[in-house]
Amino acid sequence: MKNKYNIIVVGAGPSGTTTARFAAKTGASVLILEKDREVGIPVRCAEGVGHKGVSSIVDINPNWIAQKIKGVSLYSPSGMEVSLDTNNEVGYVLNRKQFDAGLAELAAKEGAEIKTKAYVYDLLHENGRIAGVKMKHMGEEYQLKADIVIGADGVESRVGRWAGINTKTPMRDMETCAQVTAQNIDIRDDYIHLFFSKKIAPKGYLWVFPKGDGLANVGLGISGEVSKNKSPFEYLQEFLNEHFPQAAILTTVAGGVPCAMELDKIVMDGLMLVGDAAHQVNPVSGGGIVNGMVAGKIAGQVAGNAVQMGDTSEKRLKEYVKRWHKAEGNKNKLFYKLKEFVYNMTDEDLDETARLILKSPKDKRTILQLFKTALLKKPSLIVDAIKVFT
Repeated sequence: MKNKYNIIVVGAGPSGTTTARFAAKTGASVLILEKDREVGIPVRCAEGVGHKGVSSIVDINPNWIAQKIKGVSLYSPSGMEVSLDTNNEVGYVLNRKQFDAGLAELAAKEGAEIKTKAYVYDLLHENGRIAGVKMKHMGEEYQLKADIVIGADGVESRVGRWAGINTKTPMRDMETCAQVTAQNIDIRDDYIHLFFSKKIAPKGYLWVFPKGDGLANVGLGISGEVSKNKSPFEYLQEFLNEHFPQAAILTTVAGGVPCAMELDKIVMDGLMLVGDAAHQVNPVSGGGIVNGMVAGKIAGQVAGNAVQMGDTSEKRLKEYVKRWHKAEGNKNKLFYKLKEFVYNMTDEDLDETARLILKSPKDKRTILQLFKTALLKKPSLIVDAIKVFT
């Protein structure tokens, strides 16, 4: 490692490596620091993405794909199934380990350096601004300077907190999640399956994302407000016992997803936050891979160009904020409003929505129509639904 880099990225998830790749493309010297021993491990993700979003950032390697998805089935509390085709919009359930490793390799090919088992424990400050990081690697301590430090270090970013940014997520917006990867899951494998019920996943939902040949990610997320009464693992085990009693559990993971509004501040002099660290997750679905990569592309380009211009001030870096809001951030604000309504629907409301949708021809059923039906009691939100789904 050198003592000084133009850009240091903390975290080697999809947001971090995408940021590094596009920053390196500008000619900037870039270092990625990952605390775990291997990029892509452990996997704490349902692994679902849309082709359109991912392919806008990177050419998709077939080895990254576990299962192609062409539709979604939603299940109401009473068990009614509403199936929606994606109108030729292909989705994927990824092999996240291979996907993350592949993105890191692409960043490296552009010239970014990568260090694993690199534990960042503080920031460097000079003349009242961020100037680098303090880190440990293989038993040695280092102080590495940088023109820009980019926090891609996940939920409640420590990098952001060390810089003085309030990165806390309100409990009502923190989805506490539990997931297993299991074999012997007998379910249609070219659809993803989503279950909604206060009994199954209060203020959240349960998912089954098939990976082919009986393998699937089965998990759920519930609001932190309700998880204190009953843990996500208890809800998940009850669901598995009822629906998939023959399931063989291969992996078990837990984590939190910030289904919240974006942080008020995601740039400072010499500092940027991307992905989960900036709360750039879709508040309705909890999906963060594509949003994080979109933000990473923009952040990398802005950071690289700022370094080339010799101006890494907050004012200069706000170009990233403006471009992100235009790309996805403004939609996320609307998604948050929709989430607030949908997650508070009663089981009776959910069943009534399913009954109304099932009355329409299958080829007329869309995600937009689903939301418009669900929002009949809150018509002012229908306009927001139209904005984000058209």
